[in-house]
Amino acid sequence: MRQKTRVRAGIVGSRFAASFHYAAVERVYGASPEVIGVHSRSRDSAEAFAGPRGIAVFDDLDALLDQVDVVHVCTPPVTHEAMAIAALRRGVYPIVEKPFTGFFGDGSDGFDGRTWPKQAALDAAMASVKRILDAEAESNADVLYAENWVYMPAVQKEREVIEKTGAQILWMHGEQGHSGSHSPAYGHWKFAGGGSAVGKGCHPLSALLYLKRVEGRARDGRPIRPATVSARIHELTRLPGYRDAGHLRTDYNDIEDAAMLHVTFEDGTLATVFASEIVMGGIKNRLEVMANNHRAVCNINPNDTMRTYNPDEAAFADVYLVEKLGTKQGWAPAVPDEDHTNGFPQEIEAFYRTVAHGEPAESDSGLAADTIATIYAGYVSAEDGGRETKIPLA
Repeated sequence: MRQKTRVRAGIVGSRFAASFHYAAVERVYGASPEVIGVHSRSRDSAEAFAGPRGIAVFDDLDALLDQVDVVHVCTPPVTHEAMAIAALRRGVYPIVEKPFTGFFGDGSDGFDGRTWPKQAALDAAMASVKRILDAEAESNADVLYAENWVYMPAVQKEREVIEKTGAQILWMHGEQGHSGSHSPAYGHWKFAGGGSAVGKGCHPLSALLYLKRVEGRARDGRPIRPATVSARIHELTRLPGYRDAGHLRTDYNDIEDAAMLHVTFEDGTLATVFASEIVMGGIKNRLEVMANNHRAVCNINPNDTMRTYNPDEAAFADVYLVEKLGTKQGWAPAVPDEDHTNGFPQEIEAFYRTVAHGEPAESDSGLAADTIATIYAGYVSAEDGGRETKIPLA
C-alpha cells in the first residue's frame, strides 16, 4: 500500500462553499490531509467556521499561504485571480472555485454590467485568465479548477463510455437552474462577473467542454476545443409585467437571470446550455449526450435514487432532502448522499492526489480558460442579438 503523503491545506472564505470543501477534505483517502486554518474577510465569520472544526483563524492571507501546500479559494469570483496568483507564487496549489475569473467592472461607483461594452468585458476576462496562466507557468504548483460537474459519477461514467467505444459526440445539452444563489455578492456584476451565463452556465458548460476534450484525446491525442458561440440573455424577473409571487430571488442589481448558449466546436459538432434563476422545486442539473454510437442522459438533480412523500411540512423540519427544494411537503426527491452525486468528494480527492503524487487533474486551468472564453464571447454575441462569435483561445 502506498504511503499516504501529508498535505497541509488552508481555506479562504468561510461560508457555503467553504463548508462543502471542508466536508470533502474529510473524505480524502489518497493522501493525509491536515487543514491548518481559514482566512476570511470577516473575522466573526472565520471564527464561527473555525471553532467547531478546531482549526486556526488567520487574519493575514500570506501567513496562511506560508504554512500550506494547497489552498481552497472559496470566495466571490472577483477575488479569484489575486488569490490564485498569490498562491502560485509561493508554490501553493490553488483550488479555485467556479467561475474561474472574469470581468468585474472598472471600479467606478456607477458601473453597470448590463450596459458595459461586452467586447471590453471579454478582453478584460481573457487578460485575467492570461495573468493566472502566466503565474502557473512560472510556478511549481498547478491551478486546480473546482468544477465538480467534471467529477460527477454520471459524467465520469460517460467519460468511460467515450474512451472505450471511440464515440463521436454530435450534440450535447446541459442545464442548470434554481431559484437564486445563496451568495449575497451574486446579483452584482462587480462581484460575480455576470449573471446566469457565468454563475450557472459555467457548470454544465465546463462538463460539455470536458467531454469533447476527452473525445479528442482518446481518438487523436489532442482536445477538441470550442470555436464559436451564439447566445441570448434575459432579465425575466425585471420585466415590467413580472408578477412576484415570492418564490424566486429577484434582488439582482445588474445581471441577467436567464441565458442560453449555442457552442460549435472545431470539428463542427455542437453543444447547448440553458442556465437560469427561475427554477423552483430544487436545483435542476441535467446533461445529455447524443453520439454516433450511443445516447446518455445524466439526470443529476433531481433524480429518482430516493423519493419521499410527507403529508406534513413540520414533520420533516429537521430532515435535509436536497438543496433549494422550497417545500418538503408532498412528494420530493431525496438524495441520500448529495455531495457524492454532485462530485464534490471525488473532485477534492483527485486534487489532493495531484498535490501529493503529481497525478494530473481532469479539471485544470485549460478547461477553466476555455469556459471563461466561451461565456464572455457569449456575452459579446448576446449584445449583438445572438450573432455567432469567435471564441478566443488562451
